[in-house]
Amino acid sequence: MNTREPMSSDHVEGQDLDTLWRRVIGRRSFLQGVGLAGAATLPGAVLPAVASAKSGGITKGDVAILRFLAAAEIIESDLWTQYAEFGGVAPGGGNAPYVAALQNLDGDMPQYISDNTDDELSHAAFLNAYLESKGAAPVSLEKFRTLEGSTATGSSGKRRLTNLLHLNVDTSWYTRYRSRENPDFGDKFAQAISIVDKPAIPVSDADTPPTTEVGQPPITGKAARRIQAIANTAGFHFAFIEQGGSSLYSTMALKATNLEVLRIVVSIGGVETNHFSLWHDKAGNAISDPLAPLTDPETGLMFRNFNSPATELTQTNLILPEPCDFIHESLPDCSVVRPAGITHNSGARAAVKGFTDDGLFHGQPPEFFKTLNKLADAADAARRHG
Repeated sequence: MNTREPMSSDHVEGQDLDTLWRRVIGRRSFLQGVGLAGAATLPGAVLPAVASAKSGGITKGDVAILRFLAAAEIIESDLWTQYAEFGGVAPGGGNAPYVAALQNLDGDMPQYISDNTDDELSHAAFLNAYLESKGAAPVSLEKFRTLEGSTATGSSGKRRLTNLLHLNVDTSWYTRYRSRENPDFGDKFAQAISIVDKPAIPVSDADTPPTTEVGQPPITGKAARRIQAIANTAGFHFAFIEQGGSSLYSTMALKATNLEVLRIVVSIGGVETNHFSLWHDKAGNAISDPLAPLTDPETGLMFRNFNSPATELTQTNLILPEPCDFIHESLPDCSVVRPAGITHNSGARAAVKGFTDDGLFHGQPPEFFKTLNKLADAADAARRHG
């Protein structure tokens, strides 16, 4: 264990995190919810700055948290919908060569992708409906749905919020969760693979082999290696997105005042963590026998065999988080979501930065970033009361 103190948390207002958690979970009474019918008659209602713990109301901070999470889920729904169109259980068959390459990572990948997409869509719809039930404004990013996506077989041709064609995937999550260090203590982690300005879906039909049967993809030949590299990129991107959600929800939970809001944040956050565990496992198959080593013949992106030789930081079946520094260096190491709890590391602004650095918003106008950052700043400024 290291001897560093954890970075200061600007959102606990002088309280250490274990004290804060004891206060959160020590409260015994859950709040009465406001009925949907009653809330629908108050679309412009102004919420009090701090609601009474017995009133059933939610604070402005709670609203800010839920509105940013709704925006994040809308963004995730957009990118996962694209993955589902090409690689999910699609009515039209999706993109057969891409599906075949994904099935090299796991035979059930199409079903997993479709299920993950359904989850994100349900999160976005629920959060907006809950906000409206409390007299708060829902979130809409529809005016920014202007980006052109892939033209490959499987695409619906719809305009997008997110761009999956120019991704800079942060793969440091792979080494972070195998390490005994924690970014909340200032630790840094190396990239497992350098994925810079690469697509995670076929850009056009030029990226796909002309004849590939679903479930029986070759990994030889230039076209086959190209589509496999794209599928491998997607595998690492899936895990990047969902580990970010795990950290974001863990941090937002510490800011919630209303226990029903806390229940929502913790419950949805648990599903994000479940997603990450799934994709962590599948990404490892891209960097082990028989797929690895593999090099994209068009871009030179290389997926080496991480089991040759295997180490503590590379072995592909070490998918459960290693115990790490947590709360204070004097305490035993603990297996936890990380980063979490420190706003500048894993809060709303950090999530926006992560999405932006990822290349997800390539092509979006300045107004989009202004809108998203305004929602993020309000969520990060939320404080738990009571």
